[in-house]
Amino acid sequence: MENGAGHPEGLLLDEPSVGAPAGRRPRADAARNRAQILAAARRLFAEKDPRAVTMGDIARAAGVGRATLYRRFPDTASVAVALLDEHERELQGAMISGPPPLGPGAPPEERLAAFYAAMVDLLDRHLPLLLGAETGERRYTTGAYAFWRAHLRVLARAAGAPDPEALVEPLLAPLAPEAFAHQRDRAGLSPARIAAALAWSARRLLGGQDR
Repeated sequence: MENGAGHPEGLLLDEPSVGAPAGRRPRADAARNRAQILAAARRLFAEKDPRAVTMGDIARAAGVGRATLYRRFPDTASVAVALLDEHERELQGAMISGPPPLGPGAPPEERLAAFYAAMVDLLDRHLPLLLGAETGERRYTTGAYAFWRAHLRVLARAAGAPDPEALVEPLLAPLAPEAFAHQRDRAGLSPARIAAALAWSARRLLGGQDR
């Protein structure tokens, strides 16, 4: 459901529940171990290619046993996905209740430009995680993509687009991790140039409509 504040209500990513019994909050030590594991993985993934990080590396850096790590995460890919979920939830929270233009209260074209800037920053900081978790068909099945999609549909409708549903995928296409990797790493475009170009596009696509 979409509410009047301009955000897709009820689509904020759920807290990961791997290893937690249904209907019960994790024990304090389990929650603490999870926080240590993710903090250690964040450091390791920032220091080297995430594909080179092993479960042993993560366990040692987190100060937990391998058995503790494997009870919560079956492999390094699942650790990366959980870590990416946290970054995406932070952005979703800012879109729902943060200050404008990313949060409610700004014209739709300015909110779209701010969304593009925030997503470019997310891509720039966490590209290896995104390439591992949200490429190809997997991109369209994540909870985050469903949230981005609902948000942009709200903005397109507010801007008076004749067919908001058909416009959503074209608006999201430039944010595919593969596209960003090509622009930044092969074409040599800086994140600032990419964000500026997307902001220009946002203001022309959604600005100046009858509202």
